[in-house]
Order: sequence, then C-alpha cells, then structure tokens
Amino acid sequence: MWLTAKYADHTPLYRQAQIYARQGIMLDRSTLADWVGRAAFALRPVHARLLEQLKQSTKLFADETTAPVLDPGRGCTKKGQLWAYARDERPWAGAAPPGVAYVYAPDRKHARPAEHLAGFRGTLQVDGYGAYADLAEAGDVVLAFCWSHVRRRFYEIQAATPAPIAAEALVRIAALYAVEAEIRGRTADERRQARQLRTKPLIDALRPWLEAKLAAVSGKSTIAEAIRYALSRWNGLVRFLDDGRIEIDSNVVERSMRPIALGRKNHLFAGSDGGGVHWAVIASLVETCKMNHVDPQAYLRDVLTKIVARHPMNRIDELLPFAYPTAQAEKAAA
Repeated sequence: MWLTAKYADHTPLYRQAQIYARQGIMLDRSTLADWVGRAAFALRPVHARLLEQLKQSTKLFADETTAPVLDPGRGCTKKGQLWAYARDERPWAGAAPPGVAYVYAPDRKHARPAEHLAGFRGTLQVDGYGAYADLAEAGDVVLAFCWSHVRRRFYEIQAATPAPIAAEALVRIAALYAVEAEIRGRTADERRQARQLRTKPLIDALRPWLEAKLAAVSGKSTIAEAIRYALSRWNGLVRFLDDGRIEIDSNVVERSMRPIALGRKNHLFAGSDGGGVHWAVIASLVETCKMNHVDPQAYLRDVLTKIVARHPMNRIDELLPFAYPTAQAEKAAA
C-alpha cells in the first residue's frame, strides 16, 4: 500500500510512481498524493482519539522536530513543526499499551504544547525547550528532564578534545544508567526503592561536584555551559528518583522522532500545511502499530475498509492500533 511505503518505508511518492510504471501500472504522483490526502482525512478521527487516549495517562514524553513544508508564495520551503507525544509504560510494567501521536503546527510557538495537551494532568518528560516550562506554569503538568541531553553535552566536549571534567562526568552519569539497566521492567515501586537506595547517593554526590567544577573553570567555556545546563534543570533531572514511572531520559520519544527524520530526508518536504497534517496523522498510526507489533499495512487496510463501511464512531476505540494485538489473539484462539 502506498501509505505504508511512504510513511513506514519512507519511499517518496515519485519513486512509488516509478516502481508502479515498471510493473505496467501508470499512476501519476499527483494521483498518489490525492489518495494519501483522502486516506489521511478519513483517518483523522482515529488520530484524534489516539491523542485523547494518550492524554488520559499520567505520564507522557514530548519532543518536537522541524517539518519542511512548501511555501508557494516564496518559492521555497518554510519550517513547520511536528510535535510528538508518546507513552511507554513497559519499562515499569505498566498496563497501558505504548503509542505516539504526532501533531503538525506551522510554527514553534510556546503555546503549541499547551494547545495539544489540553486536559492532560501528570508528568511530562522533555528536553530543555522553554515551551514546556510555560506549559508547566499552569500547574497541571510537572516536568521531568532528560539525563541523555545532559550526557550528550559532556560527550561532545570529550569527543572534540579530551577533558578530565567531561570524562569524569560521563563516568558518573554512566553509573546512573547502570542502575537503570538492572531495574528495567520492574514495577514502579521497585524501581523507586532501588533508585532511593542506589542512585540517590550518586546524585547527591554529583551536584556538589558539578558546582565545585563550575567554580574552577572559565564561565565562558563549553564545560561551564554543560554544567550550567545540568544545574539549571536539577529539579526536573532528579524527579525520577521519587517516581518509578519516570524514565532517566526521554529516549522513548527521541526514538519516535527517527522515522520522521528518515521521512524528511527521503521525501524532503510536505506540499502544504495540509500535507503536514496528513504526515502527522498517518505517521502516528504507523509508529503506534510498530510499537505494538502490529503490521501497519494490514492495519491501515483494515481500518480504512471499516471506515468506508461506516464503522460506528462510538466504537472508534476498536480502530486504534492498541486494539489489534487483542483482536489477533482472539481470532487465533477461536
């Protein structure tokens, strides 16, 4: 199916048209684009319900990336944004199925996350982008920050020019990750207990060490910037110690961004803001299928068939990728 080829395998429509032509099927790229738009329009209610289900959780991840979009008036592309909101409770043996919902916006305004996450109450795990801080100020959302982003800054320093402070910071952060590797998959309470016993002493020693090193280096140095990045986000970085549902980093949603980056590289841009919305709708369902070990092509074919056959909208939860592993298991047992 052209949808799976474009959004799961990242094959642009013009290449798909070439592949069909070699098989004797003449399909213009514009025809395929029209089909994509029609399919995405039909799938919008499923995408909206997916986002609503994710917002019912008490713990989500968020991230954003650019989405190049044609700007006909200027004869070039402009920078739209794809925001991602993900859930994955598997590391703490939670019951809710994993999923990710992308939302397209024509800009990166700080108001966007608050618009997308209206009604969400809980912990949001993010990088250091200021829009999330604005969201948290309303009081319903608590931010947890990402140790991977902290580590990356020290790693880049060490990779460019070996530095003793960066090297030791990496060793200390690696010790935090070693604990996480051992407790992955345990219950939230077991993870919290292990972190209190084993990780908290490491964290308690890390902060004064960072403060001492910051006082000893030039305030304009890259190592000082890396240290200030960590210290300025300390409350959010240590929040995982007291809550076993919180991960040490936001890698769950960063992994969800990789397919977007591949798509951006291969099909370069969306044709319009509407194309950006189509991208978000279909990519959300494809990636949630992957997270739940559901074949995206079989899923999209079945869901679109049911929508065309006027599937009742009061049973829309049956069309979410979450429902398909259960449905497949029941079918196999029948």
